[in-house]
Amino acid sequence: MSKTPAKVGRAAAWLPVATVVFGILLLWYVFAVVLNLPWEKSVATRAGTSPAMMSMVENTMRQERPVLPAPHQVVEEIINTTVKKKITSKRSLVFHAGITLSSSMLGFAMGTLLGILLAIAIVYNRALNKSLMPWIIASQTIPILAIAPMIIVVLNAVGIQGLLPKAFISMYLSFFPVVVGMVKGLNSPDRSHVDLMHTYSASPFQTFFKLRLPTSLPYLFTSMKVAVAISLVGAIVAELPTGAVAGLGARLLAGSYYGQTIQIWSALVVASVLAALLVMIVDLLGRWVNRRMGLARNDNAAAGAH
Repeated sequence: MSKTPAKVGRAAAWLPVATVVFGILLLWYVFAVVLNLPWEKSVATRAGTSPAMMSMVENTMRQERPVLPAPHQVVEEIINTTVKKKITSKRSLVFHAGITLSSSMLGFAMGTLLGILLAIAIVYNRALNKSLMPWIIASQTIPILAIAPMIIVVLNAVGIQGLLPKAFISMYLSFFPVVVGMVKGLNSPDRSHVDLMHTYSASPFQTFFKLRLPTSLPYLFTSMKVAVAISLVGAIVAELPTGAVAGLGARLLAGSYYGQTIQIWSALVVASVLAALLVMIVDLLGRWVNRRMGLARNDNAAAGAH
């Protein structure tokens, strides 16, 4: 009997999420009808017929190249290009997602490492804090669509091709949240704790590894959840100016060239699901690390700070 309230509580926790999802799907169907209906009316006018409104509404749900595909059309396309296709097939979304994911994860790893190193330099050097941090913030004001072709052209000129150019763009986007989070995390220890380390004659190296780094981990993993999602965006954007033939960005390009809106939306949905899964993985990893280090309480404080 004691388990019943817990189950009810879990079900109630999912109710708001289910309500939002239902609302989104309902609005999606409504807009699909509104945007696709003019084409049905145009077809009827050219054919000299006057079909019933309900018949035209039904037709908007199964157009080959709709302005806005209905949710069930997108789901059907995803099933056809994942479950019903071999992973090695060039028409498989799993294949294209793997290509994008590889460059995204490399860029995320590079961006996380760069962000941590920059944060350490900023915290331990006042001159860098005043001179470097403004430039880091300013770097994020440049539109990635403008800078991505420049990065790819420059790297190709020096012989760097393939995975690395896309990974550099992902790194460019993902290092920023890590820098901001780590700077805040490394400065998060109480002043009394820092003074206590000085009382024990701890070196800066010991203070870093025994105090600052452990207390910064909740902030780091919170920042990494933002970074891993934005690194995927960077990888997709990087595929657009290169005219790539593989990757989710390539699927978006091909869909836009041939007016395959269902293909475009299926790639977008897969990218969204992939980003959500990556964020969940980083979140689970962060919770595990924080529990192992006894930092579960600080994890909530870090999430609130962001």
